[in-house]
Amino acid sequence: MRLSAGTSARLGASWDGRGTNFALFSANAQRVELCLFDPQGRRELERIELPERTEDVWHGYLNDVSPGQLYGYRVHGPYEPEHGHRFNANKLLLDPYAKRLAGRLVWSDAHFAYRTGSAREDLSFDRRDNARGMPKAVVVDESFNWGRREMRPNIPWEDTIIYEAHVKGLTQKREDVPPNLRGTYGGLSSPAMIEHLKRLGVTSIELLPIHGLVDDRILVERKLSNYWGYNTLSYFAPELRYAQDNPLDAFRTTVARLHDAGIEVMLDVVYNHTAEGNHMGPTLSFRGIDNASYYWLKPDNPRFYDDFTGCGSSVNLKHPRVLQMVMDSLRYWVEVCHVDGFRFDLATTLARGPNGFDRNSAFFTAIRQDPVLASVKLVAEPWDLGLGGYQVGAFPSQWSEWNDRYRTAMRRYWAGEGSLIGEVSSRMTGSSDLFNHDGRAPRASVNHITVHDGFTLQDLFSYNEKHNEANLEDNRDGANENHSTNCGHEGPTDDPAITALRRQLRRNQLACLLLAQGVPLVLAGDEVANSQSGNNNAYCQDNETGWINWEGLNREGDDLIDFTGQMTEIRKRFPQLRSRRWLDGRRDDGSYGVLWLTPVAEEMKEQDWNFPESRFLAYVLGPIEPGKPPIFIVLNAAPEAIAFKLPKLPEYKSWQQLLNTADVRETVAEFASGNDAKAPPRSVLAFAGSA
Repeated sequence: MRLSAGTSARLGASWDGRGTNFALFSANAQRVELCLFDPQGRRELERIELPERTEDVWHGYLNDVSPGQLYGYRVHGPYEPEHGHRFNANKLLLDPYAKRLAGRLVWSDAHFAYRTGSAREDLSFDRRDNARGMPKAVVVDESFNWGRREMRPNIPWEDTIIYEAHVKGLTQKREDVPPNLRGTYGGLSSPAMIEHLKRLGVTSIELLPIHGLVDDRILVERKLSNYWGYNTLSYFAPELRYAQDNPLDAFRTTVARLHDAGIEVMLDVVYNHTAEGNHMGPTLSFRGIDNASYYWLKPDNPRFYDDFTGCGSSVNLKHPRVLQMVMDSLRYWVEVCHVDGFRFDLATTLARGPNGFDRNSAFFTAIRQDPVLASVKLVAEPWDLGLGGYQVGAFPSQWSEWNDRYRTAMRRYWAGEGSLIGEVSSRMTGSSDLFNHDGRAPRASVNHITVHDGFTLQDLFSYNEKHNEANLEDNRDGANENHSTNCGHEGPTDDPAITALRRQLRRNQLACLLLAQGVPLVLAGDEVANSQSGNNNAYCQDNETGWINWEGLNREGDDLIDFTGQMTEIRKRFPQLRSRRWLDGRRDDGSYGVLWLTPVAEEMKEQDWNFPESRFLAYVLGPIEPGKPPIFIVLNAAPEAIAFKLPKLPEYKSWQQLLNTADVRETVAEFASGNDAKAPPRSVLAFAGSA
């Protein structure tokens, strides 16, 4: 027999060496048809009704289907939007478990389940077939030769330094990457890029979304695209546009090469919403398979979606089969692709229950007990746009979180705002006020100044206002509050004083980021003064604006690669910057974790913390192990030099200067304990104690 029942045990298309098992979840469907296509995806060869239904999984086994076969589904059921059901078998649907995609979405009105332009719009029913313009799923052979040498780097959390990058944007303009690899998975692991990452001293590259994605119709019509990739259609398939041939093997080859270089690979993942948008969006996959199961619907009017994401809809992880899809996807990327961690976009949505964010949600419980995910890094973007969505510090102990409180405080501080030393002191020492509970450690805080969303580091000190006109949204999109400063001129300038100040402020932010306790995250391109011309929301700019401009490479003052490498070396040298435990002050035996000092090297008192408009902060981090040196850190955000004394500690006779962001060419100096010194205007200094 060609067709048999097969199994419901594994969802998706699973080739076993002889034939392929197909399994699709839908609780509310009435029947499911598997559609097989020719190799070009243009002609539908046949439709085969899946013969069995087991616990809401429709399944069947075909003994003549092998890797390379293109397929999709047509799912029959009620079209009752007012009851949450949007089945329309005229629409070819992508398998949610597709491991590889063939072709791209070609927009037309046929992708909508309703008649566009009709009186009642989404309540109407459209009978056009959309198959010709739909990407197809491809049956794959998941086997891969990883080679004997490939091993996960397994970087401890406390040693982790993350480098956030876009697959295409990182190498598209990089001339020392072979032309055929620029903008591709292969470009990430080219010798030039590996050397670059090693010079910086980063340990983990975090990639913006690489799950199969769709460009919004309105962006395509504007000749733009979903460049960042936060518009997912397929949670298992690597995006086609970053590969020349087989994207799955291209990505795995890149992972293997980065692992050989000791560099971890983390993925930014978007399980909070899909590319189908709101109730007026297209029917491409989940909506037509089982809308009422996959999405949060309004309880009192399920025609509409509960939207916590700002993207039109929210994926419903309360449903066990939807949660299973997310868990299966995560395990797939770990087991089949060997990725080392995930950053979860708008992670609050994933843990929502009937009463909002729930620290005991099914999602957190599933993650906590999963043996595959126990060994990988989990990072939350701890907010969404729904009620009670801001949850920084509220995630379970297994997680680390993007700490936007660090970003805001340090931006305000180096932009010149006073009376922030109390806030800055907390942000530089792991943000214990946010994370010191439930057994969490300083690594819970992922510190960042810039990320893909917002100004680059160069633009942070070049623009007072956002300049997003190229997004064609009348400059309404993107954050209005950036805590930036243009240093006296909006945009590029040849004024040497302004240019020098901008460069120094960039060094200050990078220095603080790598001196702060917690996990530092560096945005790709900040090390070479990459600018987006003031665009703080370049999500749709797959062009010169969104790609990294490497012209700052080797340009004096703008090339901060060696400076960043110097900072990562300082971070490695002093374990107290990478502490696994929270700091304390003076201990009974006279030792200390941290000493907060006034400019005259006396321990700070309450009135010192409340000194009006203070911009000077100095502190000593004591050694973790006996015999190791302390590190003395000075932050001066004032526009004038401030005199201070080197700490006079019994066991240390002198202090060796490690860092002065005001003069990076300054030779290493040594100061006797108790000596006078000066912190230049707007500078960061660091010293190592010597016995």
